[in-house]
Amino acid sequence: MDAHHLVPWFPAWGVRFSEPVKNVFSLVSTINEWRPNNRWMLLSYEAAASEAHLWTVWYALRRNEASGEMVAKTPDAEFMRLISGTRQINKAFERAGIAIGDECAWVVMLPDSDLGNDFGEFSIPLESYNSATEEGVRLVEILGGSLMPNRPTPTSSGLEMIGSDYIEGASPSEIEDLFLSHLALSDLR
Repeated sequence: MDAHHLVPWFPAWGVRFSEPVKNVFSLVSTINEWRPNNRWMLLSYEAAASEAHLWTVWYALRRNEASGEMVAKTPDAEFMRLISGTRQINKAFERAGIAIGDECAWVVMLPDSDLGNDFGEFSIPLESYNSATEEGVRLVEILGGSLMPNRPTPTSSGLEMIGSDYIEGASPSEIEDLFLSHLALSDLR
């Protein structure tokens, strides 16, 4: 990643399941039962490309929430829609949701920080990851998984999964740029 991509960790914790996912509904029901609110969610492991990618999707979510222009009814579904690059909620869950056979995922918390009213007022909420880590780790344990020491990395298979074109032999930085471009098209498809 380039130096201009250095951003704080997004509040996301990698979870490795004890066995590949066999029942998506059961896993989603568990997270929905134990999460504090609908700002917590599960995200497919490869749908997250980088810290910059997750913060950019989050910013688009907060902008849509503030303007009343969300397509989805809840912040978790809107985040999934945006990261998937589509206006279709069902397609978003197919692309970036947990699937049968998945061995890992992200437990994600979507901060509800204010964006500010004027240009330049916004700053990334630096404390988000640390202040939510205890809850994130608790949810990883409730899911029967183990915490992974990894952070999001852009992959061509992740791009393909969310429905984006990719360039054979692209560098990680170029793949990240394609993830960000895919997000930019989420209200057009």
